[in-house]
Amino acid sequence: MLWFGISAGLFAIGGRPRRAAVRGLLSLGGASALTNAVLKPVLPRRRPPVGWVAAHRQARRVPTSSSFPSGHSASAAAYVTGVALESPATAALLAPVAAAVAYSRVHIGVHWPSDVVVGAAVGGGIALATRRWWAVRTEEPATLGPTSDAPEAPNGAGLLVLVNPGSGTADDDPAAALSELLPEATLIESDPDTDLEAQLDDAIARVRPRALGVCGGDGTVVAAAAAAIRNDLAFAVFPGGTLNHFARDTGVEDIEATREAVAEGRATRLDVAEVSADGQDPMIFVNTASLGGYPDAVRLRERWEHRVGKWPAAAAAMVRVLAQAQPLEVSVDGRRIAVWMLFVGNGRYSPADQVPMSRPELHNGLLDVRCLRADRRWSRTRLLWAAATGTLGGSAGYERTMVADLEVQVHGEAVSLATDGEVVGRGNRFRFTSRPLALRLYR
Repeated sequence: MLWFGISAGLFAIGGRPRRAAVRGLLSLGGASALTNAVLKPVLPRRRPPVGWVAAHRQARRVPTSSSFPSGHSASAAAYVTGVALESPATAALLAPVAAAVAYSRVHIGVHWPSDVVVGAAVGGGIALATRRWWAVRTEEPATLGPTSDAPEAPNGAGLLVLVNPGSGTADDDPAAALSELLPEATLIESDPDTDLEAQLDDAIARVRPRALGVCGGDGTVVAAAAAAIRNDLAFAVFPGGTLNHFARDTGVEDIEATREAVAEGRATRLDVAEVSADGQDPMIFVNTASLGGYPDAVRLRERWEHRVGKWPAAAAAMVRVLAQAQPLEVSVDGRRIAVWMLFVGNGRYSPADQVPMSRPELHNGLLDVRCLRADRRWSRTRLLWAAATGTLGGSAGYERTMVADLEVQVHGEAVSLATDGEVVGRGNRFRFTSRPLALRLYR
């Protein structure tokens, strides 16, 4: 109950501690199952004799199961190691508790020291093994392209900033914070009843700014980024959404740091991508685009992630969608195949064989294309097994390639297209293209 109580506290904090609690509990469950259901029955060992420790230290009830290895030590080590993978600072606070649990098993005479040492090693090993199917997200931002000239805008002079008041939490007031940081900037709030592209173009024509900024989540960011490219403006991101994937990947997670970059005119170039549906005007995306079941997986993940963390939610959503999805008949660059879902990333995502999590660079002019094949024998079962065991990269139903552009023809009814986590339209013929170094970003 100790570790479950601690997990409840970490869940309440949210963010990385919540993710750490999820990994810790999963590690604990695996370590407990291995030690109690496998190792103890296979490696029986008597407990220390009653007189091995002083009477006042003896446990009131001595367990009757095998002494080897220590299940308590395995669970404690597994939990804290799992937490350490996601939040080292949190694990540093919990490490003395885990050490005390392990030592107590020897102190009260229910385990030999070797039981505790091996149990801790088993628990730590199980926690480290979770990386095989749930990669640890790197905190390092992507490397971007070359530096670029950008207007200096001290106090926000000449800067137009679009603020989405619906982004972030209810306690945030991004407009007030930006007004204080950038007193000379022109701030406008997005209107949910007006097309965002038209609203931005109208404001740019009216204000004639030297640079464009945005405060909001990924949906707002991509609309503003497209406007910045159309109007050849340098672009500033002031993170304000609950899911700032683009801001996090590009290393602009702090509003104050962005303000300093804008004031000094520090900018760098990076890639974006675009997709056109049925010959219509192309739409910019800065993170991902997808066809098939992937948009459904995104929606499920966002519904569940506040309870269990993003990556367990993503894995569960993928399993749920795979179990219910219908095959999609497509031609990819002229090659006809059936897929469960198709993912296109702006830039190379990692890890290569799991749910895409982060980007190591955003300047290579390539798209990361991944698909789950539906035309392999037992494809659904094999992919579900691969997702559960962390072996997706070796599955015959999984394909990944890096290309500069991609043509996809959907045979049959039109399907939904999702970009940057939002469904933006439907169609049968899609063309995805990388636009190398098209965006000037203050950083």
